[in-house]
Amino acid sequence: MTVNPLVPLIARGEADRTTTLAALALEQSRVIPADRRAFLHLAQRATPAAPESAAFFTLLAEGEALAAERLGAFAAACGVAEGQSAAYEPLPGCQAYPAYVAWLALNASPAEAVLALTANFSTWGGYCATIAQGLRHHYAFTDEACAFFDFFAEPSAELEQRAAAAVQAGRDAGHLDEKRARGYARLLQSYEEMFWETLREPTHP
Repeated sequence: MTVNPLVPLIARGEADRTTTLAALALEQSRVIPADRRAFLHLAQRATPAAPESAAFFTLLAEGEALAAERLGAFAAACGVAEGQSAAYEPLPGCQAYPAYVAWLALNASPAEAVLALTANFSTWGGYCATIAQGLRHHYAFTDEACAFFDFFAEPSAELEQRAAAAVQAGRDAGHLDEKRARGYARLLQSYEEMFWETLREPTHP
């Protein structure tokens, strides 16, 4: 994965609050519900033939719902006004990632989707931890305003266990083409890089 172009700016307090950070909040307001629906669809597809994958995606969907509850405080701290989210025009470069997650929900085997998604978990968690620290130190954001990033920064042993069980069950059942899953993971990582690169450009929500 290439060097993230935006997270270091937030870590140094150099990202503009009302443009770049507000755009991050507004883009996430579209990403989170889209990913949640994709995970619920994957959980449905995996039931009953792949219960381990179903359990993994159900937990992911529950996590997205919890994250959505925390996003509003971050958006408010960035100066996003009430009603601004509904009027916001999302950026194609930011929405490529959830679009591909939706593609995986329709086309990948559940076990392959598990492997593809988990390949980037630690990187995403690290980004969130760095962002939360930068928001506190340079923007004086409260714990409530940072809670969205704190949530994703915290490792989940349960999620890791369910992912491992789903991948192993997929292997055992012959439903996991690891080369294909690695290809899915590579594309997901590229789309995430596109997300951050797009936000790095001057944006005015």
